[in-house]
Amino acid sequence: MIEDFRQAALDYHRHPQPGKLGIQTTKRMETQRDLALAYSPGVAAPCEVIVADPAAAREFTARGNLVGVVTNGTAVLGLGNIGPLASKPVMEGKAVLFRKFAGIDSFDIEVDTTDVARFCDAVALLEPTFGGINLEDIKAPECFLIEAELRSRMRIPVFHDDQHGTAIVCAAAITNALLLQEKRIEDVRLVTAGAGAAAIACVELLVSMGMSPANVTLTDIDGVVHADRAGEMLPNMRRFAHATTARTLGDVVGGADIFLGLSAPGVFKPDWLPLLAPRPLILAMANPNPEIMPHLVRERRPDAIVATGRSDFPNQVNNLLCFPYIFRGALDCQATEINEAMKMAAVSAIAALARAEPDEAVANAYGGEALLFGPEHIIPKPFDPRLILEVAPAVARAAEQTGVALSPIGDLAAYRASLGRHAHGSTQLMMPLFESARRETKRVAYAAGESDSILRAAQIVVDERLARPVLVGRRGVIEDGIRRLGLRMRVDDHVEVFDPTGDDALLPDLQERYVALVERRGVPPAAARRRLRQQPTVAAAMLLEAGLVDAALCGTPADWSMETRLALEIVPRAEGVDRVSALTALIHGQGTLFFADTHLNVDPTAEQLAELTLMAAEQVRRFGLTPNVALLSHSNFGASKAPSARKMRDALRLVRARAPELRIDGEMHADAAINPSIRSSVVSESVLDGPANLLVMPSLDAANIALTLLTSVTRGVAVGPILVGMSKPLHVLVPSTTTRGIVNMTALVVTESVNDWKGTRA
Repeated sequence: MIEDFRQAALDYHRHPQPGKLGIQTTKRMETQRDLALAYSPGVAAPCEVIVADPAAAREFTARGNLVGVVTNGTAVLGLGNIGPLASKPVMEGKAVLFRKFAGIDSFDIEVDTTDVARFCDAVALLEPTFGGINLEDIKAPECFLIEAELRSRMRIPVFHDDQHGTAIVCAAAITNALLLQEKRIEDVRLVTAGAGAAAIACVELLVSMGMSPANVTLTDIDGVVHADRAGEMLPNMRRFAHATTARTLGDVVGGADIFLGLSAPGVFKPDWLPLLAPRPLILAMANPNPEIMPHLVRERRPDAIVATGRSDFPNQVNNLLCFPYIFRGALDCQATEINEAMKMAAVSAIAALARAEPDEAVANAYGGEALLFGPEHIIPKPFDPRLILEVAPAVARAAEQTGVALSPIGDLAAYRASLGRHAHGSTQLMMPLFESARRETKRVAYAAGESDSILRAAQIVVDERLARPVLVGRRGVIEDGIRRLGLRMRVDDHVEVFDPTGDDALLPDLQERYVALVERRGVPPAAARRRLRQQPTVAAAMLLEAGLVDAALCGTPADWSMETRLALEIVPRAEGVDRVSALTALIHGQGTLFFADTHLNVDPTAEQLAELTLMAAEQVRRFGLTPNVALLSHSNFGASKAPSARKMRDALRLVRARAPELRIDGEMHADAAINPSIRSSVVSESVLDGPANLLVMPSLDAANIALTLLTSVTRGVAVGPILVGMSKPLHVLVPSTTTRGIVNMTALVVTESVNDWKGTRA
């Protein structure tokens, strides 16, 4: 470890406070009543319910989402037997991964004993605390004995990740590699370097998948594990101890289809590479350096597929691909154990995901790699947000099918959708719009049809039956992009293309319609015709104006303001609307906030603010939410006579006159809008019910600054900008909109079209 990285790691763990974990309350603790409900005397009520029905603990406590990460520190990866205290940073790190990737809370527990019985007693006695136990970094053979004993004593999942997590990801990699190499698991021969807990778990799982035990040869530091070997063997090792005169790894690699390395750096010699079977698979997973470096394999055996445990080489075999999601599925169905069927389900789900088309978020996280299924992509990347959507439901389904789920998940499709909050933070907010969009098939034009993000989004839109995409762009470029990204959709079958450079059927009529719209706005006819061919936003908006599509998403990597101006020249504001405004939703850890106006009106008048507020409130209702509106200011309920404060008070008066039923108050500070107790300390009565969810700002500066600041601080997900006050369903995407953001905006614009668009107006 280089010294500057070592120092950075020390600083990371020390500052701004020691460690990587903390405890955060999930309930409000602001008043005397809150304290009475949280502790004495209110806490007695759930205690009494749990006494009567122990299963109710899942409903009234955190146990159903709490995993214990337990070790004695006897086999810490790369460090060995460093003891329980020194292993604590590793266990805290594992707990952080549970939270980050699957929303599971964890406590790390370091048990100061190497005695198997004492360790098991300590962990088993903790069963009332946890919904599951993740055993970690315990040396063999004790790890086998401990897991078996705890599984027999406890009625919650007990999972030794070093064994089974490694085995599951290895099995997924082998599944896909054999598919590419056109081999059957029943026929292949496997040789290991290493015969510890992880290696034994790997070969056991592969045997359960169809590999013959006779085709497995184990080797360890003492050489080949053979039938005549003296001394004790680890549990299950003797099953693979065959009669043979071979005694070294070099003696047994000849003809092997799979080399499985879980041992030490450099133990596989380059001179052995020609001895392997044709089209071999090499899993060299020693850390930090593999049993053989991938570049050495490529030089001697270009027909081989190589996987390692390192993130800087292709095909990283990483337990992170499975353990958070296996526990997610097991906890959610209240599984009493994690059995073979659940592990097999995880293998299949992980392998299938590697064969799916690439995800933009994954590509961006890994330097824009295409990540197409092939020799250098046989398993998913750890940051693939789809893992939770595929693995957790598969595990829960297998638990139900094998009878170990105490609370089977009845609707797996709905469960999968609920997991979307981990993969895509906007899922929960967007769900009503997604359901509405699926009612009818609408045609949506996408201006930037040649871009990778639009193409990826179009594939999702097709898969989720949200709309029929009409891509604006050069047909050849779009078709090449679909092939390059490994997408399954086909032009004309699943998506349509409008090519402004060569669509002789539609182009002349659209050009003349556009000329009629803009020739008296300073755009000569020749320039107008040229603009429609060259400006994708103009082409998409004209498709909508001509009735050739039902909705449009404009915008390209160019300037958003210019793109919006071009679109508004074609699709103007709705009748009776003074100004189109921009509304943006921010989804953060505590809920969703809507901000207005974030992009268009620099210093709106009181009349314009009132109009904007009413249109924004209607848009909030489209998301299935009841608007709770706060007019924000530096002034708190009349405290200032500044023009901006008076403007907000005037806007409140106008809104209440037009929509007396709307819950709205102001002008107020932002903390009073969000925190009801602060608000009640300033005014005795307010029509707002709890925290505000729609924040109307006095200026564009205020709205945009608030939105971008909170997005950065909360790491929230923005949905928008949403144009309100338009005469037809059209929005303009900002250049930074992700694939998921485009899908969200598609659902929104289709919903507007499905609901007989009449404009969101005051």
